[in-house]
Amino acid sequence: MRCTSNGWYPKPKVQWKDHQGQCLPLESEVITQDVKGLFNLETSVVVQGEAHRNMSCSIQSPLLIQKKEFVVQIADVFLPGTSPWKSAFLGTLVALPLLLALLAMLALYFLHKQQQSQEKLKKQTKKEQGKLTAQLKKLQTELDWRRTEGQAEWRAAQQYAVDVTLDATTAHPSLEVSKDAKSVSSRPVVPILADGCPQRFTEQTCVLSRERFSTGRHYWEVHVGRRSRWFLGACLATVQRSGPARLSPAGGYWVMGLWNSCEYFVLDPHRVALTLRVPPRRVGIFLDCEAGKLSFFNVSDGSHIFTFTDTFSGALCAYFRPRAHDGGEHSNPLTICSWPARGTCVPEENDLDCLLQPYDPLDTDLGLW
Repeated sequence: MRCTSNGWYPKPKVQWKDHQGQCLPLESEVITQDVKGLFNLETSVVVQGEAHRNMSCSIQSPLLIQKKEFVVQIADVFLPGTSPWKSAFLGTLVALPLLLALLAMLALYFLHKQQQSQEKLKKQTKKEQGKLTAQLKKLQTELDWRRTEGQAEWRAAQQYAVDVTLDATTAHPSLEVSKDAKSVSSRPVVPILADGCPQRFTEQTCVLSRERFSTGRHYWEVHVGRRSRWFLGACLATVQRSGPARLSPAGGYWVMGLWNSCEYFVLDPHRVALTLRVPPRRVGIFLDCEAGKLSFFNVSDGSHIFTFTDTFSGALCAYFRPRAHDGGEHSNPLTICSWPARGTCVPEENDLDCLLQPYDPLDTDLGLW
């Protein structure tokens, strides 16, 4: 049995069934597309054995949920010779062209309907695209406004700039604080014990500021350069830094971090990913003790990054954590910028640079997040 049909769009699906509704395997199926983009098909099946009564061929459009089906009555098994079903079969063969012609007419009718639907769909799509364009313009306007507001907030915070220095007595043994107490970096070599194993420490690899802040507003900037991993923020001066700790407000920490060069986040209390338009080479931190706010700013473009809002139960100190030495060529220290800032506190890097550093298996305190 062979079935042909023309003028479909999109590509239709064909299915043959016997009188019991069981699907029949296709002998052949050829679907072509003409110059107008319409699909023409020809399919066939082989009727064998005891197949008789009626069988059907259905053609369906998966997109428009349109279906066309024709049924062929088979009087008897297809075998040469005198068969009581032969005349019925011959009659079916005579009627088949009529059925195909009717099917073609129906196909043309539904093709016309489909073209009308496509025109309607195009108009609706164009209308929706216009709405989407208007929404994008609105969002861009709001983004520009928020960026302007963030820059105004950052410039207002700068008037509360303070001179922050590092307290070397709070530094982890694997960290090195500069003589002027303005920079901290990871030591490139991990201490080796007598048994030849790397030394493990129970304290967090961080250093705190000498200054303690319990009242007022305070602002400082830290040059992070192109380090691939770092944490910055504030913590309670009385917080315990030995043993496992969770760097979240519940644990007395309000920090922002970078992992593997391009993944910025805060812990509030769970990990919250941040999307930054420009990678910060210098980060501004603003603490408002009375308002219970700790804000981070991207000094590279003057934008606001994130603000913690909490109730501080005691004095705070600045928190610095350069993370373990990653072995990369850009192992810049974390440097506190002197105030008032003139130019840059250290030579600036290419802001568009984002170097991916490999994961360091010795940096085992990753699980403290």
